[in-house]
Amino acid sequence: MKVILDESLPKRLKKDFKDCHVTTVPEAGWQGKKNGELLRLIEGNFDVFVTADQNLQYQLNLRNTTTPIVILVASNNRHESLRTLMPKILSYFKTSRLERIKVIS
Repeated sequence: MKVILDESLPKRLKKDFKDCHVTTVPEAGWQGKKNGELLRLIEGNFDVFVTADQNLQYQLNLRNTTTPIVILVASNNRHESLRTLMPKILSYFKTSRLERIKVIS
């Protein structure tokens, strides 16, 4: 599975995505892109977009987005806090059909 991590997430989180090919937004050269433009760039290039931006689903019309978006909800964006969500994230990735928007807390 090809995963892209939003620039708000710690780069170290990449290592916790077992059996996934993970890229960060900065590694793709897309840092600083607004959410709408970023989502258009992601479409067709990645299987899932992982972010901690809880407002994303309210800021944009995501009806035409085909790439699933996983929104992580933790007490903060530090690696140690987000890492505790990994079992839920990886379990979700194993489902046969990923939802367009999935909030994991």
